[in-house]
Amino acid sequence: MIKLIKIFCLAVLSVCFLSALSVANEETPMTSEERRFPDDYHEADTGSPADKAIRKYADVPPESAHSNFGGQPVHDNELFYMFKGDRFEYQFKDGEDTMLWDVQAWIGNDYNKVYIESEGVWLTDREKFEEVGIELLYTRNIGSFWDLQAGIRHDFEPDPERTFAAFGFQGLAPYWFELDATAYVSEDGDISAGIEAEYELLLTQRLILQPRLESSIAVQEVEEYGVGQGINDITLGLRMRYEIHRQFAPYAGISWSRKLGETADLAETEGEEKEITRYVAGVRFWF
Repeated sequence: MIKLIKIFCLAVLSVCFLSALSVANEETPMTSEERRFPDDYHEADTGSPADKAIRKYADVPPESAHSNFGGQPVHDNELFYMFKGDRFEYQFKDGEDTMLWDVQAWIGNDYNKVYIESEGVWLTDREKFEEVGIELLYTRNIGSFWDLQAGIRHDFEPDPERTFAAFGFQGLAPYWFELDATAYVSEDGDISAGIEAEYELLLTQRLILQPRLESSIAVQEVEEYGVGQGINDITLGLRMRYEIHRQFAPYAGISWSRKLGETADLAETEGEEKEITRYVAGVRFWF
């Protein structure tokens, strides 16, 4: 064993020595004789005449093919747009099935965008909406992976309707976690916040496992909407999708949610479940 270690060390030292020697040789410029150029080879005269200034721009006659030089469009600040269905799924749970959508559309350039986002839940058995919300946000890029957002949010359900001012950020956190955090101030002055985090684990180029976390917090209790003070709830999800096409991917998975603290107490008072587990199936798409 010791002999093998010695041989390995000698090999490493030899590679390091040869690499250093190669670098040293590259740093020493070769003469024309060493390069073995033809006998009639001579160095080009690159010096500028003493009585003339160095020309920085080429003179292009108007009639030449390059008459539009300097007016070419640069594709670095064009108008882009996108529609994305992040979650469009059916959730199964013992006779209390639901349909959930989580979609967004945006338009803008590299630094400024306008987002429209919508999220909601349809109760299939009761044939009614449980939650419906829409957000209109202005987004400003502040870094390579981060955007600041500000705008308004309106909840159509639960009833009565409410409107919020929204302030937040979204981006790609270290270790490739997608993060979206937003604070809300309602028309009545109630302050709350929500956070979502996702991670994509590529099992293959098309098969992707996506863990997901979602939670919300409220500064004040709003009993009318079943919202308690403190951390309201937490939702954990795990979805496996197969990208038939990069723009279309069916998926299946599981979602677990639990109400916490005062929100759990309010739910128990209303006869609602504090903890729910659902199996989900849906599609993810964008264009």
